[in-house]
Amino acid sequence: MDHALALPARRITDLLSSGLPARAKSKRQAMDQPRSDPDQELVKRTQAGDASAFDDLVVKYTPRLYGLVYNMTSNHEDTNDLLQDIFAKAYKAIRGFRGKSSFYTWIHSIAVNMTLNFLKKRGRRFQLSLDDVDASIQNDKEFMEATATSSPVREADLSELQRRLNEAMMKLSDDHRAKLPGRISEKSCLVTGAKNGRV
Repeated sequence: MDHALALPARRITDLLSSGLPARAKSKRQAMDQPRSDPDQELVKRTQAGDASAFDDLVVKYTPRLYGLVYNMTSNHEDTNDLLQDIFAKAYKAIRGFRGKSSFYTWIHSIAVNMTLNFLKKRGRRFQLSLDDVDASIQNDKEFMEATATSSPVREADLSELQRRLNEAMMKLSDDHRAKLPGRISEKSCLVTGAKNGRV
């Protein structure tokens, strides 16, 4: 044992007796308390009939839910339509929300279930046109600016990469696509030119 790194026995005893049990006790007490949902006040106001409180929830969670639904559908129009339906269903059902989970957990499950039902109903997994998926991206101003300086070789490489990624995503089951994160790695962003690590 290296004596230069060893603490004296008395110092260790002092450290162990200096408030660690109190800190552990407070952690245990905190764990026993019900978790507070930061959206609880907005949910209560919505349940009482305040539509502006629900508007705040929509603004807060639209980006997260958009990423989730888009990862499952790979189509901007379908994603926008589904988000409207998801928030409409949540608004109608919010009086039944009991707070046993966080609001986001509740609306996330609504989003996943509605999107899976949409995909099953439409059979989108096998009928999705990759040209339709890419059409709205090509009309995006930021996308056009980012790709305006690219070379033909880079374009061919990116096109091949996009094609392979789309093929791989479409081979996943709907349930597996639902679990994909809404973020991609920084290295992938550099390759594809994506902004802020978003898919």
